[in-house]
Amino acid sequence: MPDPYVVRPDSAFIGRILAEGGEDAKKCFQCATCSVVCELSEGSRIFPRKEMIWTQWGLKDRLLVDPDVWLCHQCNDCSTHCPRGARPGDVMAAIRRESMLQYAFPGFLARWLNQPKYVPFLLLIPALLLGLAYLSRDSIQNALGISTNTGARIVYSFSSMLPQWLLISFFLFFSVFVLLAVAVGVVRFWRAMKAADARDGITTPAKGLLASIGSTLKSIVTHDKFTKCKTDSSRYVSHSLAFFGFIALFVVSLWVMTASINPLIGDGFAYPFSFWNPWRLLANLGGVALAVACALMIRERLKKTEEGGSNTFFDWAFLWALLAVVVTGFIAEAMHYTRIVPQRHIAYFIHLVFVFSLLMYLPYSKFAHLIYRTTAMVYVEHAGLNGGPAAVAAADPQQEKVVAAEEQQGEAEEQQGEPEEQQGEPEDTNEAH
Repeated sequence: MPDPYVVRPDSAFIGRILAEGGEDAKKCFQCATCSVVCELSEGSRIFPRKEMIWTQWGLKDRLLVDPDVWLCHQCNDCSTHCPRGARPGDVMAAIRRESMLQYAFPGFLARWLNQPKYVPFLLLIPALLLGLAYLSRDSIQNALGISTNTGARIVYSFSSMLPQWLLISFFLFFSVFVLLAVAVGVVRFWRAMKAADARDGITTPAKGLLASIGSTLKSIVTHDKFTKCKTDSSRYVSHSLAFFGFIALFVVSLWVMTASINPLIGDGFAYPFSFWNPWRLLANLGGVALAVACALMIRERLKKTEEGGSNTFFDWAFLWALLAVVVTGFIAEAMHYTRIVPQRHIAYFIHLVFVFSLLMYLPYSKFAHLIYRTTAMVYVEHAGLNGGPAAVAAADPQQEKVVAAEEQQGEAEEQQGEPEEQQGEPEDTNEAH
């Protein structure tokens, strides 16, 4: 008989899940329709059925270390087919938010970013930091002996108040802190998943870490998981546009930031680029891709709830922040080429505030889904939880004993030459969840 499992419900956790979009979780009566219709739920670790009952029981300790929560892409196939209207897709989204709040560092920023009352204050922080950078510009420039001479050509910068060298230094400085926060969150999450599996007897990796990262990145680039969605299949287009739009803008930004050390850039480099410069065209194409992606996502969010899922502040905040970056960027560019003063300086400053906010709050917004989902996907590949004995043991630790006993019996029968007649089937060991 399996060892008894003592259920210790976390009532506060249940309340947060119900308040954050999972208010229908208690309607679930474990019919397993959600797991059957989900194209991403495979093998012995099927979801979201087990997550639904764990949520009802308030098993925070199980849910926050469950990588399967992050394998869900909220296509809402489960929600549209649920006979009870329990909306498993929304419950899984609420659990992901709680998981992110659990592992984010520092935690108070994650909590602030998910409360509307703190939004003005959170936007004020990057505005003040950019203002301090502007006030320190001359003293830093004189101390480091930085020259602003661009040669014979006249180059109109986006803003003489915030020159390119200052912005590169400014963003690089704070990017270090963002990367440290991301690293802390990932390490916390990885260790929590590993400790949970160790308690279930899974200690040996099934696949190399580099190979797991490679296969995960391939899945992310191709967006192959989104192609399996039926209810909200349009999300494949919007997420692909957003992903490759970000890639285009990142490549252009990296090209500009490495201009002084990039051997591929000659002496004729000048920034900002002209309108027909290939790098400017790539950046604009990336911006257009992001704008279209935002429009499609907004349309998806405004769909009727049965198809589009619940709409929470957590979702809308990131979407509007992303749209603000794109819109203010195009406005600043248009004003730069038309030389409208001082409006172009104001527009550029506002754009930088939103860009810096998107970067600085990355570990705490929905942007962090990219980080934690990637980590969970790599871990599942690395630990072999997507199939095989390890997945069986993770789904039900007691089942591992049954599998081992059957293997030993088979080996003994092979040594004897003639298999003995099996007297009975192993005792049923369904999930004790």
